[in-house]
Amino acid sequence: MSNKAFTGGVRPGGLTTSTEIRILLCYLLKTIGIPLTRSEIESALLGEELVNYFELSDALDKLCALGHLSYDGNAYQVTPGGAELADTLSTELPRSVRESAVNAVLAAQQYKRKLAQHKAKVTRTEDGWRTSCTIEDLGEPVFSCELYLPDELTANAVKEKFISDGDRIFRCMLGLLTDNRQLLADLFEKESGNPSDAAK
Repeated sequence: MSNKAFTGGVRPGGLTTSTEIRILLCYLLKTIGIPLTRSEIESALLGEELVNYFELSDALDKLCALGHLSYDGNAYQVTPGGAELADTLSTELPRSVRESAVNAVLAAQQYKRKLAQHKAKVTRTEDGWRTSCTIEDLGEPVFSCELYLPDELTANAVKEKFISDGDRIFRCMLGLLTDNRQLLADLFEKESGNPSDAAK
């Protein structure tokens, strides 16, 4: 590998050459199988500290210029040439880097889907903070709750947790309110991977 890259903001084990970054981008888009926006790519790779921001921007531009990626003004997509590059050279990249990049994109896409269904808003009150949580289905609310919390940090943590796990929270509340012990047992068994005592 050649073309040393800027490594500011890159964790140990991240990519340190421009060539590696270009290979990773082709591999990522080929593996995910759908076009990705620039913000989705940045969120995944920068969030995992796998690449430097300026090197990432440069790599996207060069891959488009070389015809390995196409850009329609909204999202990037791998071309047949880019897919061939990924197939040929992806083993040059550490497996941990490849897996981290793909998992980060999948997690971001899952969060985005949940964000459309699990609504949460943080507002200031006279003596603290309020997190309002709602689950919608076909545009109609099916579950809502409000929690009053002492500080903004906790309120925002609750908000993020509800967006990520609102469906599990709803099932747990439903099981408690309807005294459906089997629902609770199934939920906790799925969480632990072992048979639960919750139904006893």
